[in-house]
Amino acid sequence: MKEYIEERVLVTAEYIIENKATVRTCAKQFGISKSTVHKDVSERLLMLNPGMAAQVRDVLDQNKKERHIRGGMATREKYLHMGQ
Repeated sequence: MKEYIEERVLVTAEYIIENKATVRTCAKQFGISKSTVHKDVSERLLMLNPGMAAQVRDVLDQNKKERHIRGGMATREKYLHMGQ
């Protein structure tokens, strides 16, 4: 694996852990695609740092459990602003 990819993998993983960030948020923060972030943290990180990969997996699993709540809040906000 190329050095710049390894560095990107570790930086994005650290960002996700520290900020409890979603894949989408992380991709937007670093200007890369969601699929790149997902591949980095689910495949490449496992080879580089299995302990950090487990931490990222915990954050992403928690985000997955909560996504219906965030979606509902976004819909609510959308319709609140439409009435104005």
